[in-house]
Amino acid sequence: MSDITAADVEHLASLARIDLTEDEVSRMAEQLVTIQHMIEKVREVASPDVPPASHPLVMPNTFRPDEPGAVLERDAALEGAPDRDETRFRVTAILGEEQ
Repeated sequence: MSDITAADVEHLASLARIDLTEDEVSRMAEQLVTIQHMIEKVREVASPDVPPASHPLVMPNTFRPDEPGAVLERDAALEGAPDRDETRFRVTAILGEEQ
């Protein structure tokens, strides 16, 4: 695998429409090469009998049953509203005329 060059970084930045200075391009290229070498070191010790993991410890996800609970009544929800219009929250318009 070849190292990432400044030209590669510039090409990717243009595809992502990111403006980078020359200093940023050179620093990014150096950092990506370092990351690339670290990945190669991991590949050297990785073995097929060890499955890839995102965390060194097994962390099962704990789910709870999705059961309906008590519903908040409209009046109770609107009670603390700073401004309301009988059955709705009243908020400042954020869209311009073009919407």
